[in-house]
Parts: sequence; structure tokens; C-alpha cells
Amino acid sequence: MTVDQQTIQRLTRNEADMAFKKRVQTIFEWVPPRDDALILDCACGRGFYLNMYRTVSGARLVGLELDDEIIRKAQHNVGSLPGVTLTRGNIYRLPFPDNYFDGVLLSEILEHIDDDVTGLREVYRVLKPGGVVAITVPNANYPFWWDPINKTLETLFHTKIRRGPLAGIWANHVRLYRRDDLRAAALAAGFTVEVERAFTHYSFPFIHNLVYGLGKPLLESGLMPEGMANAADRTTFDKNRGSLLNPINLGVAVLNLFDRPNKLDEPPGRSTVNLALKGRKPGPDPHL
Repeated sequence: MTVDQQTIQRLTRNEADMAFKKRVQTIFEWVPPRDDALILDCACGRGFYLNMYRTVSGARLVGLELDDEIIRKAQHNVGSLPGVTLTRGNIYRLPFPDNYFDGVLLSEILEHIDDDVTGLREVYRVLKPGGVVAITVPNANYPFWWDPINKTLETLFHTKIRRGPLAGIWANHVRLYRRDDLRAAALAAGFTVEVERAFTHYSFPFIHNLVYGLGKPLLESGLMPEGMANAADRTTFDKNRGSLLNPINLGVAVLNLFDRPNKLDEPPGRSTVNLALKGRKPGPDPHL
């Protein structure tokens, strides 16, 4: 099943992170939501991808998450949806048999773990022969305006902020990636690399800090008025009426203007927020 651009726009209508919109488009392209597919979201976080896959397909979905607090939030968001199973576990010891999944989503995960190749080898193990992993990671060559604070600190003082509201793109990350690093890790784990891309060059100044350092805590605090919360929450896109009188919708409209010149695959060497890689476990093609 192919998800058209209009559906992607609907699923991401509340999205203030323009790079996330490109991640959704990439992941749906590389791991299509077939009704007969078994798909693992590793790690699933708050369940945003699971919610989107369930919205457009009957695929069987499994979300794996290590953090107790986060998996409770995922349970609240998607735990009651049919065909969705949430499991607490570690990427180094996935609680699944060999050759089990048709596809695995590995979005914004590898940068958080110490041994990315070991994690990828576990993903390789649980994929069926011919199965696909869709990987996205933050780019070490990120645009200045996405996170001016860390870009300045890296350039002038060879340091960065990894914790707190000013952490930006380095928040809780072990590393950022260059294209060669991501490819080398995937190859070392046994994957065949089929597609690589980089996206989101143009961005609103300080957008990472605004969305994740300010907006996310405000939304999760429950203090945001209901109409604004429905326009800001990734899981409530169908409750957003789209009115520009809503400050959240107006803000997203402005951010969309900055995103308009961005391509889904920017030229090599250009600064972008994300790198993405489609890896396949050698074997018969399961139509992913």
C-alpha cells in the first residue's frame, strides 16, 4: 500500500518540526503500511508512528520502548488501538524470535545508544530475509539556524549542550552522524544499503529549541488550552479544525513557508537536519 502525499499532509498537519514531516514521508515510503505486514517500531517513544500506521492500514504493529515513563505515555496514546502491542525491552536484546518482522522503524534511535552496530545486528536478526529497516538519524552537518547555540559552541569551543531546554539537536545523544558513518554501521551489521537521503536544510531560527525545549514541555504539562493542544499534539491531527485564528495553526503555517524550498533528498554535502538509510536483510523480496 502506498500512502499518498495528501494523506502524509493530513497525518502531519499539527507538525511544527519540519524534519519530522520528512521522516514520516520517508518511513512510509520505505516500509509501506501493508495490511499483511508485521512491523516493529524500535523504539516507539510516545507511539506517534504506530498511531499513523494504524490510521492508514491494518498492519500488525509492535512498539518496543525501554523507558518506563515513555512507554506509559505510549500506552495512553495508542495502547487501546487494535492490532498494536507495546513491549518494554532493550535494543541490544530484542525479545523477539529470529526472522520475525517484515519491517523495522529505527527513527532517531541510533544516536542514543553506545554501540550502534550491536543494536543494528539485533534488528537484523529479527527481520525476515528480505525485510527492510528504515533508519533516520540527526546529521552532524546540521544547519546553523536549526540549533544556533550548539553550532556556535561546536565551532568556537568544541563542546555542546546535551541536557536541558537548550540542548537542541544534541539532546541526550551519544553522537550525530555523517553519511559515511551511518552507511558503515549498516554494512557492518549485515544490511544491504538500498537508498540514502538527507533532508531539511532550510529552517526557522532556533526551531529545535522552540519545539522541543519550549513547546513539548508545555503540551505535556496539560496547561495548554484544549484547542491549542489539539493543534499541537501529533496524535490528534483529526481533531484540529485548521483555523488560523488558533495561534498553533498560525505558527505551523509560518514554519511551512520556511520548509517549502526543502527537498526530500538534498544534494550530498549540504547541511541538513536528518540523514536516512534504507537497509535490507538479504533474501527473498517480501514486497517492502
